[in-house]
Amino acid sequence: MLTSIKLPGFYFTVLLRLNSKYKFFPFRVLYELSSRKYGFQIRPNTKIGPGLYIGHFGSIIINENAILGSNINLSPGVVVGQFNRGRKKGVPVLNDKIWVGSNAIIVGGITIGDNVLIASGAYVNFDVPPNSMVIGNPGVIKSNLTATQNYINYTI
Repeated sequence: MLTSIKLPGFYFTVLLRLNSKYKFFPFRVLYELSSRKYGFQIRPNTKIGPGLYIGHFGSIIINENAILGSNINLSPGVVVGQFNRGRKKGVPVLNDKIWVGSNAIIVGGITIGDNVLIASGAYVNFDVPPNSMVIGNPGVIKSNLTATQNYINYTI
């Protein structure tokens, strides 16, 4: 656990949580500086459950209206964005215990179920059932009861 304190994602997450709870100017300044330094674009008003884990610095973009459950692991290059029109208009809802690989893109008014692994480079614009993996572009769903076993770090 002590090694995680040194990670940029841990530092950013602490500032994100402080900034969302307390509207204190020094927290805001530190949050903005770390957001620019590490490339994380996650607004303080984004609904995020406990256990968010960002293991490496690099561009991560989360739409401020997206909802992230507990124990979400994000890798560099992840985008969680919105569709502005069509039947999938809206932003994603990520339930609990989800691992998202590098350069994965999750967009639209969709729901990602519990215990889901989204592989690196996957493009997800469809609902994903619990206990599954999404692989490829376009994404293909594979059922797997242990999809995130040994992938989720520091669960809460």
